[in-house]
Amino acid sequence: MMQTNMRREIDEIPEATARLLDRSAKALSAAGAALKARDPAFLVTIARGSSDHAALFLKYAIELTAGRPVASLGPSLASIYGANLKLGGAAAIAISQSGKSPDIVAMAQSATRAGAVSIALTNTVPSPIAEACTHPLDILAGPELAVAATKSYVNSIVAGLAVLGEWTGDAALKRAVADLPNQFAKAVKLDWQDFAADLGEAESLYVLGRGPALAIASEAALKFKETSGMHAEAYSSAEVLHGPVALVGAKFPVLALAARDAAEASVVESADSMSAKGAVVHVTSARAQKAKRLPFVETGHPITDALALILPFYGFVEAWSRSRGLNPDAPASLKKVTETR
Repeated sequence: MMQTNMRREIDEIPEATARLLDRSAKALSAAGAALKARDPAFLVTIARGSSDHAALFLKYAIELTAGRPVASLGPSLASIYGANLKLGGAAAIAISQSGKSPDIVAMAQSATRAGAVSIALTNTVPSPIAEACTHPLDILAGPELAVAATKSYVNSIVAGLAVLGEWTGDAALKRAVADLPNQFAKAVKLDWQDFAADLGEAESLYVLGRGPALAIASEAALKFKETSGMHAEAYSSAEVLHGPVALVGAKFPVLALAARDAAEASVVESADSMSAKGAVVHVTSARAQKAKRLPFVETGHPITDALALILPFYGFVEAWSRSRGLNPDAPASLKKVTETR
């Protein structure tokens, strides 16, 4: 069987991360220094799709590490509504793999004009998004041919975490980020195919997480839709109890993503509770009593621990797509670069 581009790109993640941390070290440090000098009261993110899930991950990481609130801006505020936001005391992080979606670029330009310290995380330099921001960062993921983003998603987060470490001087985070290529090399080899056996003929599922792992759950749900034509919804393991749990019954599949952080116990509690209702629940935790356990890599840091969960998931969903007779490289009705206004 010929290897798909998606599988090849998943396997390249450890190398791509090492390349980013090596070759973009000066630019990452400079962006961190700019944030330290500005000491922003708050930050905003500008992104769509997988990039927005990367932004959500960074939101939690920044709030947990730097203690600054982070809000996601709707790009249409600039591109359609022409709103002028007061961002003079803020920082903005714009994320775009292609670097050229008009609405993302317009919002980044607006943030820069408003006086924000603006950072672009992009896999394409030069590009309009790089020109729109005061600190363009090449995430150096390398060419990504599969429509579904994988290594560019991971490298966007790694770049953001590296900047966060430089900004805050958090030694533990900096060590954890530096060790990510080694941790990813282990995570990419993990096998989650036991989950495939339990998905069976299901047409819908929930993906749960909390904190940074919620961003991973959001990305996982998108990849189910993109690569496998399967309806999947991501929820906080707390939010799912406020209504959506009503749909969870016998044999309903649930993927619960727990990191080794303060939220692990609550994610496991929800997973075990749903399993007791007859749902088919798989969770990335050794604490589970009723839900089935999936293998994971412990990175030794609560934030990078959550990020490492996406690698075995990517490997799983690529194989799951092929098992359904689909081509994960070329999902129906999708193209690699989506440009919205």
